Amino acid sequence: MLLEARELSVQYGRIKALQDMSLDIAEGEIVAVLGANGAGKSSLLKALQGVVAPTKGQVRFKGQDITARSTAWRVGQGLVMVPEGRQIFVSMSVHDNLLMGAYTRRDDATKEIDAIYQRFSNLAQRRHMPASVLSGGEQQMLAISRALLSRPALMMLDEPSLGLSPLLVKSLFELISDLNRDGLAILLVEQNTHMALASAHRAYVLELGRMVLQGNARTLAADPRMATAYLGASQQE
Repeated sequence: MLLEARELSVQYGRIKALQDMSLDIAEGEIVAVLGANGAGKSSLLKALQGVVAPTKGQVRFKGQDITARSTAWRVGQGLVMVPEGRQIFVSMSVHDNLLMGAYTRRDDATKEIDAIYQRFSNLAQRRHMPASVLSGGEQQMLAISRALLSRPALMMLDEPSLGLSPLLVKSLFELISDLNRDGLAILLVEQNTHMALASAHRAYVLELGRMVLQGNARTLAADPRMATAYLGASQQE
């Protein structure tokens, strides 16, 4: 198993953001984590990335216990996150943003950057411009490309479709599927349930910090309990 989390809990003061969450991600899988705002999705990612220390539980990556390891160490091992809101460096050029993705590497990333420019012509055309000139969709492509230059074994995407038009959301999920076909494992945290379940192999559903459903993505997409877990019972009436 590529990544394993066991009984992971995260607490902020008295607030229990995540309680006893366990999940597995195998090599080559797309696994979705779904839930409404406040369900604990981002807290799960932060615990997996080492941004917050879990109050309970264990994280294993490539067979190693990484629970106490730093975020930088995890990135160096191939556990890479594309954060919510993209968090690109808007005052830096597009090209320099890409170089930041390769800062942990000791080899030359030129060929991989060239391949990114071939894939995303809009980034190539704006390579010397500040990233602030990019549209929301272009910024998301830049954020994903920057993460790819870290050579991830597992890429974690936090709400990648947030704020994008339906057409750009479709392009984004096509990219996610393409990257997965190339062998990249992906943990996808999303509120777009339909698109996430259509792309993922398996999924977990969180509600108020606890896992309430898990299983094959296609099976969950047809499960009437999804409406209860994701929307809340009051939304079904």
